[in-house]
Amino acid sequence: MNILVCISKTPDTTAKISFKNDSKEFNSDGVQFIMNPYDEWYALVRAIEIKEQVGGNVVALNVGGSDTEAIIRKALAIGADEAVRINAEPTDSMFTAFQIAEYAKSKGFDLIIVGKETIDYNGSELGAMLAEYLDLPYVSYASSLTLDGSKAIVQRDIEGGVEISELNLPCVISAAKGLAEQRIPNMKGIMMAKSKPLTVVEPVGFESKIQTIGFTVPPAKSSIKMVDPNDMDELVRLLSEEAKVL
Repeated sequence: MNILVCISKTPDTTAKISFKNDSKEFNSDGVQFIMNPYDEWYALVRAIEIKEQVGGNVVALNVGGSDTEAIIRKALAIGADEAVRINAEPTDSMFTAFQIAEYAKSKGFDLIIVGKETIDYNGSELGAMLAEYLDLPYVSYASSLTLDGSKAIVQRDIEGGVEISELNLPCVISAAKGLAEQRIPNMKGIMMAKSKPLTVVEPVGFESKIQTIGFTVPPAKSSIKMVDPNDMDELVRLLSEEAKVL
């Protein structure tokens, strides 16, 4: 089983967010970056579990600069067999999906898993774009993934129930919470990661169709107003005039 897992770097959830260059670019000064949790906890770990069950090879792939290599090495420490870095700054989801697809076309992957979204952009776009570029079946937000011969059985939560899909391999899956349990790299894995192969690939030419106009931060939260529990008239007035819920 030859499995590709796409990983990305994201700001730590505690990072202070700001922008520069007329608010067109994220300000990374002083920001600590981590592997996107949906990629790490669910996509990567499930791929490793499948390899442990049926054998095979897990490749962790990142589109990014040399500053992402510490994150890539973490993927190797968790259990990926090899890693690839496409040497380009990811400008948008379509660019990233195109680069991954161009690399994956000739590699014979049986299964491609991505996190359902990154925690910075929350776009949930890359998996579908990647599947389209590769002309492969795709299921998003998978909470369960099992293999049955040449088929993948995928379960995902929907409103009021559970949806179960059966796909022919190869296919693309995006991983949601529940697909696997987080693994912490142990000392053996960390030491082995230093000797596992990390291949750097140059990007393929691509004309981006997306332009960043600018970023804005959410407005500051207003202060809390305390209302006497016996003053129902004031509560109704506030809900009607300020909260706008009535």
